[in-house]
Amino acid sequence: MQQFTHYFLHFILPVILAYLFYRDNWHKTSAILLLTMLVDLDHLLADPIFEACRCSIGFHPLHSYIAIFFYLLFLLPPKTRIIALGLLMHMATDQIDCIWNIQTCP
Repeated sequence: MQQFTHYFLHFILPVILAYLFYRDNWHKTSAILLLTMLVDLDHLLADPIFEACRCSIGFHPLHSYIAIFFYLLFLLPPKTRIIALGLLMHMATDQIDCIWNIQTCP
């Protein structure tokens, strides 16, 4: 269930929100929101690259609290708002994983 929720929030919810709130340009908005998944490239800097019980928030550079602060600031200018929304939705999804992992990981 955790994996389904994770991938639903990362890939399906952004398209639904783009369609609901940006109907005139929902294709473009969906693409931008999905491209914010590139923030996960910072996982390549970790050793090991993937560890099931590791919390991304606060561990990877683009998932740091300082980065999240800047993503919040990116909500202010209209030109960066959709990118900021995608990045913050990504961070929220990863935080949900962290909470889930507290309950399931040793």
